[in-house]
Order: sequence, then C-alpha cells, then structure tokens
Amino acid sequence: MTADTEQDLSTDARIRELTRKHVFVSWSAQRTVDPLPIAGGEGAWFWDHSGRRYLDFSSQLVNVNLGYQHPGMTEALQEAAARITTVAPSFAVESRAEAARAIAELTPEGLDKVFFTNGGAEATENAIRMARHHTGRHKVLAAYRSYHGSTAGAIALTGEPRRWGSEPSIPGVVHFWGPYLYRTEFHASTGAEESERALTHLRHTIAAEGPQHVAAIILETVVGSNGILVPPPGYLEGVRALCDEHGILLILDEVMAGFGRTGAWFAFDHWGVRPDLIAFAKGVNSGYVPLGGVIISDEVAATFDDRPYPGGLTYSGHALATASAVAALRIMREEGIVEHAAQVGEGTLGPALQGLAERHEAIGEVRGLGVFWALEMVADRATREPLGADTMKAVHRACTERGLWPLVMGNRVHVVPPCVISHEEAADGVAILDEALGVVLGGETGGTTGGAQAR
Repeated sequence: MTADTEQDLSTDARIRELTRKHVFVSWSAQRTVDPLPIAGGEGAWFWDHSGRRYLDFSSQLVNVNLGYQHPGMTEALQEAAARITTVAPSFAVESRAEAARAIAELTPEGLDKVFFTNGGAEATENAIRMARHHTGRHKVLAAYRSYHGSTAGAIALTGEPRRWGSEPSIPGVVHFWGPYLYRTEFHASTGAEESERALTHLRHTIAAEGPQHVAAIILETVVGSNGILVPPPGYLEGVRALCDEHGILLILDEVMAGFGRTGAWFAFDHWGVRPDLIAFAKGVNSGYVPLGGVIISDEVAATFDDRPYPGGLTYSGHALATASAVAALRIMREEGIVEHAAQVGEGTLGPALQGLAERHEAIGEVRGLGVFWALEMVADRATREPLGADTMKAVHRACTERGLWPLVMGNRVHVVPPCVISHEEAADGVAILDEALGVVLGGETGGTTGGAQAR
C-alpha cells in the first residue's frame, strides 16, 4: 500500500466519520446510513477514495445528464464566479436573462417566461400557486403513482407512500389513478384500452370534485421514481382535451424527464402536447449548481401583469446557477446530446435490456425512452408478484461489487445513465447487470462484462 493510498483511505474514513456525526441524511434512519464517499468523476463514471471506479447507471438522482466534470461546464462556472457570484431577484443579471431566453426557446409557442427556483420541489410548489391564482380555483388533481418533491405542497401532490409521513398536508389535493398497463387499475388488456379507461376515470374524478373547483391537473410527463411509466398513445392528448373542456390548467412535471433524458428536449415533445405550466430542474444544468423553475404560458403570465405574484425566493435565478444553465444548454446543442441520448436508447439500451428480459424470468417488463429505462422485477411472471426488498438489495450489491452503480427503486432497477454515456459503456453496463442478475437469481447470462472495470 502506497502512502497516497493510505492517505486516500484515511480521507475516506474521516468523511464517513464526519458524515455519521454531523450530516442528517434525507429519507434515512440515521443509525443505518453509511454513504459511499465519492472522490471524483468524469463522464459516465465516478470513483471512491480507494480508486474503485463505478459506471453510473443512476446519474446520481437522475440529474447528471452531461456527466461528471464536463470541461465546458466547469470552465463556465469558473468564468461566472470571476464576474459576479450572486444577484438578488430584484436586480437583473445577464446569466439569468440568457438562461430564461435559452429555456423558452425550447418550448412550444406561447411559453415565454421563466420563474427560477432552487430545485424541482419549489418548481411544483410555485406552479400550483400560479394555477390557483390564475383560475381562482383551489383544487389540484395529481396521480397516485407520482413524486413531485418533498416540500409541503410538493409532497401533498406526491401520490406514492413517501407522502404519508408528511400528512396531514395542504388542502385541495385530490389523487387519481394514471395509466400503467402492466399493473392496470382498469382491467385493460391493451394500451388503447388503458388510455381510454384511465381518461374515463379522470373525467369521473373531475366531475366528482366539481370542475369549477379544479385549478390544475399535474402529471409527470413520463412517471419517474415510480417506474418510468411511458403514457400510452392518446393519454396525454386526452388529458389536455379534458383540461381545455373545463378551463383547467395542465402542469407537466419535467423535473426528471426534461432536457434530453427521454431523447427529446422535453418528454412532452414525443406527443406534441402543449402544457400551461412546466416544472423543471435536474437536467437543465445537470445538477452542477442547484436550479429549477417554472416555464409559464403567456396566458398565466398575464395574470400577474398588473398584480404582484405572491411568491419569491432569495436565490431565484442565482447568478452562478443560471450561468451553468446557459452553458449546459449550449453544450447540449453543440455536442448533440439530446440526439445522442435518443440513439443510445434506441440502438443500445432498449435492445440490450429487452435481451435481459429474454434471459431472466425475474424481469416482468422493460419500459423506457432515451436514457430513461426501468426493469420491473417480479418473483413470478404469471402473478406479477413484485420481487422482495432483500433480493433487490442483493441485486444492487452484486452490481456495485462489479463496478456498476444502478438505481434501485422498490421492485425496479432503473437504468438512467448520463445522457453522454457511449454506446459501448451502455452495453458494458447492461452486461454487468446481466451478470449480477445471474449471480443473485440464477439463470443464463449473456457473457462476461469484458473490460468495463478497467476503463
């Protein structure tokens, strides 16, 4: 062991000790946490203080779209910090104005203004506030299989069990079932049936709540944390039509799915649907500095032309954060990152993951677009019983032991690497996952992992 290695391991131990002693870790029982200290990263890889490298199939929290330490991003942040580091929202600054312009240029016509926040939860909070003030109504409909953040309003919108610990929460939020053919609530056998019946259920929910009281419907365009649920044909278009019929605003949460993740700038581009409000964060600047926001339709923005908007943040449009967004969007255009993500999904990840499902009986379904995929893991394909938590932990452990860092959510393995991952790296990662599944679950694998660890 060299002196440098000993120093690195000493640094690792010190970070672990300080973390356990002083850092309160989110979503965790504090006695159980022992997070891996990360020493560095590049592209689709990160490494620890022992020098062990991991191919990242999680993009941290599905936000490092441009990968680690993109030189154009680090250079842009250094230049921005040399100019000015922070400017209050009551002033104007070039980076904020340019970031808003660059974001608005990516949206459908008539979505021209941006309210900046520090992240996705604040984005959904402010989107529902805008919808309520614009319509004069108080109810907001959100899907059960959803995650919209953990602040008071955002966690109320969230439909999945993570909201339980924060209840009772803000009033006026009503949940409904969205489409999910693999575990259909509507006894559907095709995507068309699932779409039609889910829309009928939503129509009935609106009627039961009183459409004159409903300000907005909020949806993750492609459901993220709850399974990478791609909406069936006609569903988003049908929700838009229901909103138009009743004067309800459509809020699309693109926090996870936006900025290249699905192989399009925004996930709704795949269906040609125009929302009234768009919540974004994560991929807008690949998480290099905290940033989120709401893209606002002209109609909603006009509500606040002559009356103040009742909300604000000290760091709304932070100078460094918005500078990083300007750089990220420029890099994505110049390097064809969105197109690359689509090609990796269509040419490598999609076919390779389908191949896994042919070899492993525990994979019940493969779903996804671009670099946004999930494997639904089941104990029995016939009954679709979810694979147990202990087995899913074993799958995660087997992957990390082989140099792959997956994102395990419930009974699913989410395959969500940085958008910059190469075709070869994507194939190597799936090969490692294949081997890990074979070790934990038994059955045939597609071969060795090749040289993935060595790079």
